[in-house]
Amino acid sequence: MREISLDRLRTLVAIADHGSFAAAARLLHLAPPTISLHIADLESRIGASLLSRQRGNVRPSAAGEMLVERARRLLAEVESTLDDVSRQAQGLTGRVRLGASTGAIAHLLPQAIARLRRRHPDIDVQIAVLTSQETLARLAQGKLDVGLVALPQGPVAGLSILPWRRDPVMAFLPADWRPPGRVAPAWLAERPLILNDASTRLARLTSEWFALGGYRPVPRIELNYNDAIKSLVAAGYGAALLPHEAGARQPDPRIALRRLRPALWRELGIAHRAQPAERATQHVLDALWERNPAPG
Repeated sequence: MREISLDRLRTLVAIADHGSFAAAARLLHLAPPTISLHIADLESRIGASLLSRQRGNVRPSAAGEMLVERARRLLAEVESTLDDVSRQAQGLTGRVRLGASTGAIAHLLPQAIARLRRRHPDIDVQIAVLTSQETLARLAQGKLDVGLVALPQGPVAGLSILPWRRDPVMAFLPADWRPPGRVAPAWLAERPLILNDASTRLARLTSEWFALGGYRPVPRIELNYNDAIKSLVAAGYGAALLPHEAGARQPDPRIALRRLRPALWRELGIAHRAQPAERATQHVLDALWERNPAPG
């Protein structure tokens, strides 16, 4: 079955709107014989007359009226689709899939999202809560566009992984414990702990920090939601080791914040596919990089 050309439908709508073949030819910048050919082709395809001529005025027939009505909707949808695709190609709109941990989502990502929305409000960022390994796997599979991952990471074929930020890991302690000025593994290992579970990079960093002092403490509870951990610390349930980002608000006054001895750092990177990013994805990357403290 032959398909109907959009050009033929535009011709029919132009004739219906302006009442003559000549007017449609001028509007569409086509020769009059081409206009006649378009209508003949449509009528052959439909198997019915689409136009009637009365006293020099051309009007759609009953079948023509139905086709004109449907053609208007179809042409409008085509124009809308092309406009949407053009806007996405220009980076004015689009969908960007991003993977990150709960810690990054809670305190770091909102700042970048706010910057992005001010400049590109029609870009939709879809966020997935994932571990770093899950994020890298989905990026490699083409299921994500951008990821925030813990560093260091080994090279992954087809992906670019660059350092993004470096934040100190600090002790979050119930204030009534009267902690020392700096906290060492020996002091903290004797106290109840709330730690991230073993699947996270932070848990491995914490384990290595305790191991420097020869300790391997067992936590009271393991969680991966930092705000929930802080709430438990404020309630006096235990102590936690968590990143403290520059510019983050001070914790609950029931929490004492202390630096570690030796110091411990949480490093994050931005990962994306190595080929040139689509414009919408690039706008998200630009928002992430902007005003970010240099690693060091």
